[in-house]
Amino acid sequence: MIRTMRLDIKKVFPKDPSRFEGFRLVRLIAALFLLVMVARSCVHLFAADGGAQRIAGIDTSVEGGNNIIAIFHQWGAIQLILAVLLLVLFLRYPGFTPLILFTIALDPVMRFIAGQMMELTTTGTPPGEALNGAAFCLLSILFIASLVNKSSRQDFSSSSPDSAN
Repeated sequence: MIRTMRLDIKKVFPKDPSRFEGFRLVRLIAALFLLVMVARSCVHLFAADGGAQRIAGIDTSVEGGNNIIAIFHQWGAIQLILAVLLLVLFLRYPGFTPLILFTIALDPVMRFIAGQMMELTTTGTPPGEALNGAAFCLLSILFIASLVNKSSRQDFSSSSPDSAN
């Protein structure tokens, strides 16, 4: 008995976005990622230092430290807008799960690229940097899994010439 999985890239932009025909576990894990995104955004937006010093380890006591904090607050605001938009799309249009996962998977890639452009001086490794690789791997697996149709699995043993009789 041979089973095969077929990826359907058309699921990124589905004809019927009100239905997700993939595995329920993919949506569950994606929902957890979205909730983490909302929480992370709220920390950057509402924490007194925007998470710059307490979480990212950036010294905000230097000249211009208030500007660093202000940028973290602004970053949190735009993150929150994106996270809430993705969450609304996720809940209202389950069929967009692959597109949402692809969008979220781009985040660690873009963070890595930005980090290579100019290195940060910190007292420790920021959580975003430490978790980028793992997040990208998991999100990539989820994205690929979201493209699999549960009904596309076929049992080829039943279509063999011997089983025709």
